[in-house]
Amino acid sequence: MSGHSKWASIKHKKAKVDAQRGRAFTKLIREITVAARVGGGDLAGNPRLRTAVLAAKAVNMPADNIDRAIKKGTGELEGVTYEEITYEGYGPGGVAVLVEVMTDNKNRTVGEIRKVFSRHGGNMGESGCVNFLFEKKGHIVVDAAKVDEDKLMSVALDVGAEDMQREEGVFAVTTTPREFEKVRDAVVKAGIQPLSAEISKLPKTTVKLAGKQAEQMLKLMEEMEEHDDVQHVYANFDIPEEIMAALTA
Repeated sequence: MSGHSKWASIKHKKAKVDAQRGRAFTKLIREITVAARVGGGDLAGNPRLRTAVLAAKAVNMPADNIDRAIKKGTGELEGVTYEEITYEGYGPGGVAVLVEVMTDNKNRTVGEIRKVFSRHGGNMGESGCVNFLFEKKGHIVVDAAKVDEDKLMSVALDVGAEDMQREEGVFAVTTTPREFEKVRDAVVKAGIQPLSAEISKLPKTTVKLAGKQAEQMLKLMEEMEEHDDVQHVYANFDIPEEIMAALTA
């Protein structure tokens, strides 16, 4: 899992900045709309929607925006219909990459995603080519400088977390998808504010990168994240902390 938690921390910081430009809002509105369409507009009965709404509140999205997105998903308001698609491929050095998108134009999006791969030393693969290298987990990232390790471990493990690791300045708590909400809520209730908390795709194995390949990989991740149709990007790279820090400064 090395590298994954660090990237989650970087993503969180970028989201705070992106929110000022509306990019984070756009992605979260799509997620809320689709979550409401798939599972209904009742927060109590729709875990995916609850998680999306919490993420929206974390970047200070106005309540009216959230309400409109839910109503578009349930059909109470007219809105765009988005299709959920996962593209798979390889980055520099054979790194496995999963790209989850929501799009209203599949043909446009697939061409653009293919170009992002090729621009940064990667290539699009067939469906199923790398998905087996990831597993769905709850993933909660906390700034290691702002929490007592023993306290976080005690709170998380007591309510069903699977594991907790220190990774490059953050603590990464992993859970089963089923236990994710319970662990996240217990962490927040204990006065610990996560940098990120989401159902994620964590790599089972990692590929070590350095030099030009590391630089290309981070540029590929960044461009994918910045694409309007991309909701999440997962990759199994392992880049040393000092290289990651220098390239993402």
